[in-house]
Amino acid sequence: MLDESTYADIDARLEPVDARLRARYPGEPATRQPVHTLYVPADLYGRGVLREYSRIVLSQVKEHGPLPFSDEVNERVLTKLATEPVEDLRIDFEDGYGVRPDDEEDAHARATATALANGERPPFVGLRCKSLEGPVRRRAIRTLDVFLDALGPPPPGFVITLPKVSHPAQVEAMVVLCGRLEQTYGLAEGTLRFELQIETPPAILGPDGTATVVGLITAAQGRCVGLHFGTYDYGAALGVAAEYQSLEHPAADHAKSVLQVAAAGTGVRVSDGSTNVIPVGGTAEVRAAWEVHARLVRRSLERGFYQGWDVSPAQLPTRFGATYAFFREGARSATERLGRYLSRRSAGILDEPATARAMAGFLLRGLHCGALDPDEVPFDRSVLESL
Repeated sequence: MLDESTYADIDARLEPVDARLRARYPGEPATRQPVHTLYVPADLYGRGVLREYSRIVLSQVKEHGPLPFSDEVNERVLTKLATEPVEDLRIDFEDGYGVRPDDEEDAHARATATALANGERPPFVGLRCKSLEGPVRRRAIRTLDVFLDALGPPPPGFVITLPKVSHPAQVEAMVVLCGRLEQTYGLAEGTLRFELQIETPPAILGPDGTATVVGLITAAQGRCVGLHFGTYDYGAALGVAAEYQSLEHPAADHAKSVLQVAAAGTGVRVSDGSTNVIPVGGTAEVRAAWEVHARLVRRSLERGFYQGWDVSPAQLPTRFGATYAFFREGARSATERLGRYLSRRSAGILDEPATARAMAGFLLRGLHCGALDPDEVPFDRSVLESL
């Protein structure tokens, strides 16, 4: 019995909301997300570093192996380490590099940019500058300026990591800085993208009780592609004793849950933090550290964090091993359930469209990282991407 004016009135009321929701929550991109980010101090980065990492970790596995996975997964890990040992590399001018004289940091900024421009590089790469906090702000800006001057046009997958973000105004300033750098170096608008490193309590909870990270994403004006959790800075800021600072501490889990909810559907991806337990020493020590790292990587994956930090190349074998095991173990169920969903069949589990999207995303991630081969997934990639 309703006339057309009712439909028109409801549409008119909600169209602005529809537009805001579409802009804010475009959904999870179907593009590849690296499974990790490896931080390399700027003074240690140079041409040939990827080949050297490959050699080192393969030698370590040979000496201290086998890895704590199935033979099938271990074989895939060895292939990965030989062909693509690093998915995402960050040249570090912050905590891993320290505070140095300006001329020394200038020289390293030029040298690393030149090496990046002329050498082999992973699918994703970038640099971490110092923060925009007062004492190091000018140094952060200058390092980006010098680096881009020597680099030329950034390669695909290039991203800047901005650490110790605590307030939306710092993100707004980063947006302005990226625009100025693009104008200075003749780059297309929007070329420079950044990740926000969340490692201070004010970045999680503001003085008014709101989730600050929501404002951080808004302030980025579409340039933010990731939120990276800083395990140890965050734990220390809360007063957690050093022995108990961990990416599985309840305080860390709370912070990451806030990030996960704030970023859901926005296209901004969340990365877990790192563990400082490094596989070094004798075989017993290396294997023990591998087991810790593998368990923590698996824990993150089960909680929906598909990327994490690695602070040492020695962690690469268990990063890939735990990731491959996770996707391979879940692939059969995901393909069967998705097949039933697409053919409108039921077998005791009634999956909804949202679950189908999650299963398609799971399989795509497995394909992207090499855990699954195309012939192991009975769906065209275009079908998965459309879901």
